[in-house]
Amino acid sequence: MPKVALFNQSGSQVGDVELNDSVFGIEPNQSVLYEAVIMQRASQRQGTSKVKGRSEVRGGGRKPWRQKGTGRARQGSIRSPQWRGGGTVFGPVPRSYSYKLPKKVRRLAIKSALSTKVADENILVLESLVFDAPKTKEFANVLKNLSVNAKTLVVTEGSEDNVALSARNIPGITVVAANGISVLDVVAHDKLIITKAAVEKVEEVLA
Repeated sequence: MPKVALFNQSGSQVGDVELNDSVFGIEPNQSVLYEAVIMQRASQRQGTSKVKGRSEVRGGGRKPWRQKGTGRARQGSIRSPQWRGGGTVFGPVPRSYSYKLPKKVRRLAIKSALSTKVADENILVLESLVFDAPKTKEFANVLKNLSVNAKTLVVTEGSEDNVALSARNIPGITVVAANGISVLDVVAHDKLIITKAAVEKVEEVLA
């Protein structure tokens, strides 16, 4: 089992934590990681692009000239796609780009992302992360004590309002609950700070 140091909010090591090998110690599957990231990014697309087709463009109700005898090509409407100001052929319309990967694939992806962080020594486990009130300065001191100055994902056991409010004004810091952790979040951040209680919750779900 992979073993990592356990820190407190002052940055002092207070022990070690053994992580579950089936969650934090697997061989990362890069292709599954890639598929999971693409799926999440696709789900974030708005899909609101819209152009007007031939039937939606204003005008063009009258035939521009008679069918025969003019020497020109026959035309039925000045709003046909080949005309300037005409409708667009096969243009984008509002749609959803989201899709789902199988559940086992999604679980393998998050395990691969977490295992990569452990293998690269980019994970920090905290004994606890608690603030009496929202204080950005206190959260900044915690990061300073842990020598963290990179883009960081902070994972707590549940929805900790004081932690989230304390961190939201610090650039590059994202706070999520253990049940809301995603592959894209883990991959997009250089460091992962996770509380001991959150580790247990993640292992309970994924092990």
